[in-house]
Amino acid sequence: MKGYILIKKELCKECQLCVHFCPKGHIMPSKEYNAQGYHPVCVDETKECNGCAICATMCPEVAIEVYRE
Repeated sequence: MKGYILIKKELCKECQLCVHFCPKGHIMPSKEYNAQGYHPVCVDETKECNGCAICATMCPEVAIEVYRE
């Protein structure tokens, strides 16, 4: 099953739990800042999302939405 995620960058507080727990390495820290001064995470387009939703489950700010195709 394939999936994709949407990251609400303004909610992200740079805890990087999603980066640590993503089994595919699909999420990585970005170099940009959000309005709160945090580096939100972003998607690594070179790696595929399997739609497992571990990232969304681990996110304390509910900043990640997971969709499955």
